[in-house]
Amino acid sequence: MKKKISLISAIILFAMFVQAQGISFGLRGGVNFQNINGSDANDNTLKNDILIGYHIGVNAEIPIVPEFYFQPGLLYTLKGNKSEDVFAGQTINSTTKISYLELDLNFLYKPLLGNGHLLLGFGPYVGYGIGGNVKNEGGGLNQTEDIKFKNTIEITDPQNVTYVRPLDIGANLLAGYEFGNKISFQLNAQLGLVKINPEEEGITDDKSSAKNTGFGFSLGYRF
Repeated sequence: MKKKISLISAIILFAMFVQAQGISFGLRGGVNFQNINGSDANDNTLKNDILIGYHIGVNAEIPIVPEFYFQPGLLYTLKGNKSEDVFAGQTINSTTKISYLELDLNFLYKPLLGNGHLLLGFGPYVGYGIGGNVKNEGGGLNQTEDIKFKNTIEITDPQNVTYVRPLDIGANLLAGYEFGNKISFQLNAQLGLVKINPEEEGITDDKSSAKNTGFGFSLGYRF
């Protein structure tokens, strides 16, 4: 009984502290238009198409000075791309989907505008891959294979598997508007800054570089 009372007391004190500091929490979810850009092993530009994904998660707004906030957030987000290749006269369509847990660390400018607030923000993000697959269709082929996360492909690793580095780091940009009822709309853009394709053991002249890029929109609500 005493432990329950202590836990309830701690929760109440934490809630009072959060309220006193002006910290608010919110939900956010929306649609991504993702791609994987860069170059292949011969330094030729990758020719991929956009994949429609999504994101959903929570964030907090921590006041810094009037109208400026630090906005950390944790999202589940789906990234990847589509591509089309021709082998032996057969067209193969591939869809790559990579699921990430993503930590956003945005700085937000939120001035009063009309009955609500303008939203302008930027900051880094850090994502960690937790799952994914590649689906190949066409030419009598219809198969789906799981992605394996590795930083380095070893010589003994199977070659018929898609490998991706688990860590993705990049930059966020956002612009939107929060209405007086705490519902918000924002446009998002992301630029991946690190390669997600692993190094290959024994290969020294590999010029490949694949990075996540994307844009999208989302709806949010602040409590």
